[in-house]
Amino acid sequence: MLAVPSGQAQNHPQVSLETNETLFTVLTAINTCGYDQELESSDPLRTQIRSEVAKAIENTAGANEVTAPMCVFYRKHLAIDATRDLSQYVSLALYLDAPPDFAPKQKVSEMPPDASNLIEFAGLMQDFYKKVGLHAIWERHRARYTELTEIYHDPLSKMTFDTEIYLKLPSAGYLGRQFTIYLDAMGAPGQTNARNYLSDYYVVISPTKGTSIKMQQIRHTYLHYLLDPLALKNDVAFARLHPLLQQVKYSPMDEAFRASISLLVTECLIRAIELRTREPRVSEAGRTLSLDEDDREGYILTRYFYNALAKFEQNATGLRNAYTALLDGIDVGKEAKRASQIKFADEAAPELLRLGKPQGEHLLLSAERQLSAGDRESAQKLAQQALDEKQEDPGRALFILAQVATANRDMEGARAYFQRAIQAAHEPTVIAWSHIYLGRIFDLKEDRFAALEEYRSALSAAGTALPEAKLAAEKGIEKPYEPPAAREPK
Repeated sequence: MLAVPSGQAQNHPQVSLETNETLFTVLTAINTCGYDQELESSDPLRTQIRSEVAKAIENTAGANEVTAPMCVFYRKHLAIDATRDLSQYVSLALYLDAPPDFAPKQKVSEMPPDASNLIEFAGLMQDFYKKVGLHAIWERHRARYTELTEIYHDPLSKMTFDTEIYLKLPSAGYLGRQFTIYLDAMGAPGQTNARNYLSDYYVVISPTKGTSIKMQQIRHTYLHYLLDPLALKNDVAFARLHPLLQQVKYSPMDEAFRASISLLVTECLIRAIELRTREPRVSEAGRTLSLDEDDREGYILTRYFYNALAKFEQNATGLRNAYTALLDGIDVGKEAKRASQIKFADEAAPELLRLGKPQGEHLLLSAERQLSAGDRESAQKLAQQALDEKQEDPGRALFILAQVATANRDMEGARAYFQRAIQAAHEPTVIAWSHIYLGRIFDLKEDRFAALEEYRSALSAAGTALPEAKLAAEKGIEKPYEPPAAREPK
């Protein structure tokens, strides 16, 4: 557990610095299979463990037979971007239970894609773990792991304390949520992996030879841990800010920020806090350059929050109570006009924190909002992403794709999506309206028999719970559908 420095806040039960045998096993397994990133700059413990594992494989009968298929799988699943090799296996480790079984903590279909795509590796790793006696190697080096966590302990405690003091927002008030930092020697020390799975936040770090700490990356995730709940509790306050998304739709930042106003606002607020709390030796000119860079990447509200936080710093009100006022102070028209004059960069640095599941505003909710706003392209991308990643209701995703096709006058595409939506959906609303739209398509094709079949199916699905769908189905049965442009003027 992460204790705080003497004389500071006394209760941080939900913030911890730990080691984890499952993570150790996953990272040791990929090291065995050729994962060598930043080996030279790693703590010597990494090389020592690799040597002991290689010796165990060499001296254990049958070890090569279980190691070979595991390494074949690893090589087949190498990421195009080398930094993703570690990232995807960190995701897998966080979703596996303790050894020796390494059972998934939840259904594979509910895991993030980068973890579920590697689930076969867990079974192969299970045989490897038992055969080479990896638990004994882990136990042999527990003392060194403890030494490493002690080196990180005080700086991390100071970071959490200083952050909470600035925000006037104690983390001890976040019951039922966890912020965990895992330290493991077997990863690349130059990479920090951060994850948000439901209400829990994780950061995975590896020590260098000099045990320098990637504190900026850890603090970024900690700020998300503190601020994300405020966004969820103030969802209504974001409604008027939605037009700003139109201004950043062509920016290079991560698509999640371009699709969700709450995610964009939170990220901008975090960047502003980081900028205001930099060491004093950072010049004002340097801070201005950072704000300009944020603008070019699409984080257009960072500048507003940077200025607004100056007033926040001068009074005793904590961020929890000041949060709504900060949002209310955003002049949407002013910010939209300013954003329209920004020349966006060609690319942006990737966001450190990755979500296990969409949070706050889901992909399909964002897709529906984009469709309502007339942005068919964004709606299609979001719905297709939800469908591909199997993250939300496939019936709703297909229904949105069908509506996009309809708006694009792609009747055959729309018919195919509506039919698939009926097969995949569980929501009566999606089923009923898919039948109605299919009936209208058949009416336009002058296939009245098929249209009537669809309207009757819609009537059955609507029942008494969906009066609007019921009325639309009854009108379809009464007479063939005519598009608005074809109707007689009143």
